[in-house]
Amino acid sequence: MEGTKPVNKKLTAALSGGAALALALTGCTGDEGNPELDAWAKKVCDTAPAQNAKIAAADAAITKAAKDSPPKELQKVDAQAFQDLSDGFKARATLLQQAGPPPGVEGGAKKQRDAIKKLTAVSVSYAELKKQTDELNTKDQAKFASGLRKVGEEMKSMVSQRKSALDALKQLESSGDTKKALLEQEGCKQVVASESAAATGS
Repeated sequence: MEGTKPVNKKLTAALSGGAALALALTGCTGDEGNPELDAWAKKVCDTAPAQNAKIAAADAAITKAAKDSPPKELQKVDAQAFQDLSDGFKARATLLQQAGPPPGVEGGAKKQRDAIKKLTAVSVSYAELKKQTDELNTKDQAKFASGLRKVGEEMKSMVSQRKSALDALKQLESSGDTKKALLEQEGCKQVVASESAAATGS
């Protein structure tokens, strides 16, 4: 619908800085590992590819729908995507909670708590966006466009919130020998590989 297209473009722009939450891992090192830390890394990495894929797919669905979907379809796609994003970030936070702090890493517990707190906050924010999207009036074009504009504004704030969560993960994943332990796990290798491919467009 013509009246919603400018708003849809704004939604797409709001997403441009919010790519799928990624493990902040680069490079790879060898040497012998720390068995306790390796066990912790395995817990963190085993479901990482599925979680990241869910978040990436939801981001892609919102971006695609924002281009030229009619109101009802846009509402349906966005609501489901926001739910998936909420679930995806909650799963990341829950996994870190269950894994506990990285063993033998100085300041690991504090960084773990910070990452959990920020991932959970992102999950809650996406749940609220889902609720707002469900309540959009798809029968009145003007009201729908107005409501969609509000959702778009909320999404813009999500960019910095997601970055904050990613930064917290970077702090946790780069502590001591944590990065080395994570990179030796197959699940985290898959995440790094998929992100490298996305960055290069291959």
